[in-house]
Amino acid sequence: MAIIDQVSGTTASYAPKSIEKASVERKLDLAFKWFTAAAALFIALIMAGIVANLIRFSLPAMKAFGLKFLADSTWNPVTERFGAASSIYGTLVSTALAVVIAVPLSLAIALFLVELAHPAVSRVVGGAIELLAAIPSIIFGMWGLFVFAPFVAKYIEPPLHSTLGWLPLFQGPPMGIGMITAGMILALMILPYITAITRDVLQMVPPVIKESAAGIGSTKWEVTWNVSLPYGMSGILGAIFLGLGRAVGETMAVTFVIGNDHRIAASLFAAGNTIASTLANEFAEASEDTYRSALIELGLVLFLITMVFQVVAHLWLRRVQKTSGRR
Repeated sequence: MAIIDQVSGTTASYAPKSIEKASVERKLDLAFKWFTAAAALFIALIMAGIVANLIRFSLPAMKAFGLKFLADSTWNPVTERFGAASSIYGTLVSTALAVVIAVPLSLAIALFLVELAHPAVSRVVGGAIELLAAIPSIIFGMWGLFVFAPFVAKYIEPPLHSTLGWLPLFQGPPMGIGMITAGMILALMILPYITAITRDVLQMVPPVIKESAAGIGSTKWEVTWNVSLPYGMSGILGAIFLGLGRAVGETMAVTFVIGNDHRIAASLFAAGNTIASTLANEFAEASEDTYRSALIELGLVLFLITMVFQVVAHLWLRRVQKTSGRR
């Protein structure tokens, strides 16, 4: 459509150009939509492919052992009898121990950095925590084996045994290599992730809300407990589950310090193993089809455990958001 310029008396085709521009923008929007959809579908296909291959190569072990594979703690490559119970037990116990240790420390550090520390101190300590997250897991494992395990055997396990030795959890000789050391190493590894995310969540609490609470006479602790933590609870829970997922699949650090013993022991001082450490130790040596299939089925079990944790995390976060009135 031609439009007459009242000043010069000439005609200009403004409308066709606008229509053409709008058409190009619609095409770009459509291309962007399909690109993002393809990226999301690509991730879903990768996940489906991983599950399909794990199931495919686990079939010989599934046929040989059935559901008893999950309840049997025997692991004997010579007799070709395999069970995942000890590995599942070690994975869950070491992860739970890591979360129990790391979560209170992470919350305390994050609260200090946001609520109490001087900004200069907060920047330095925050940067150090983020650098801690960049340390490779094998470095944690080597440090744990040569430095931390002797420290645990000398200064941590004996006091625990002398004061809480009446509990099955703290019985046995202090060796330094075992479940408690693996849990502590995992706690150090997931601590920077939980701390960094919790710090960012607490920094997003609107200052006006905290100032209002302080204005009616609330102490610093009351503001933190009644305002900051409830406001950022969903983000804090997300950080905890992120750290939990990191701990479940950790391999090299745990392999160095857990002892790699296929048995279930009540004591945290005893050696044990996890699914990831078993795969790291034995997959290269697995020559028989049944042996290799049992290891791949262990990987499938670890994948399913991780998926269960993720589903529980999403359901819990949704429930927390509903109860707190946030959608």
